Amino acid sequence: MSEITSRLKQIKVIPILSVDSLDTVIPVATLLNDNRLPCIEVTFRTSFAADAIAMIREQFPNMCIGAGTVLTTEQVDQAVAAGADFIVAPGFNPFIVDYCLQRNITFIPGVNNPSLIEQAMQRGITMVKYFPAELSGGVEMLKLLDNLYPVNFMPTGGINRDNINEYLDVSSVVACGGTWLLPQDLIARQRWDEISQLIRKTVASIGVES
Repeated sequence: MSEITSRLKQIKVIPILSVDSLDTVIPVATLLNDNRLPCIEVTFRTSFAADAIAMIREQFPNMCIGAGTVLTTEQVDQAVAAGADFIVAPGFNPFIVDYCLQRNITFIPGVNNPSLIEQAMQRGITMVKYFPAELSGGVEMLKLLDNLYPVNFMPTGGINRDNINEYLDVSSVVACGGTWLLPQDLIARQRWDEISQLIRKTVASIGVES
């Protein structure tokens, strides 16, 4: 098991952030770090992503940082240069996969069917993103894939505090990704106490280790 996989397995949940303003980046990262979730995935859905990753890396050097929704090699390079520990994509692009593998970059491609999993395995990838989890058959489909393939899964899409433990109970699940911990509207209004409550409740419900 790789170092990244081991860290994510201990953390269990990966909060996903889409950055609309760099002013909120450090407050959000601080909330996660202070509430025993030293992990974040910053999506490349906005132009602030690379700068946000760099800011978090500088302030929290030991935080586990992912770059999400990475679709191009340029974004891969930006994410790695900013300090990302791993790269996540919504789909399986063989070109991006090979680009990361050649550079020894931890890449977690998105898959939701046996064919894509087998393509990942052929390239030696041992952890994939099961996405969109709920729309792709949810826990039952994941259990079937778990029985078929010797890979680890990071389910994302439609996961929340009410169903995360169902996913974590699947033996091959390392961690679950989710946006519910960092709601855009609460961040925009800087409702830090409410976000802290969401984080603490989730940490308590999934039994994150201290």
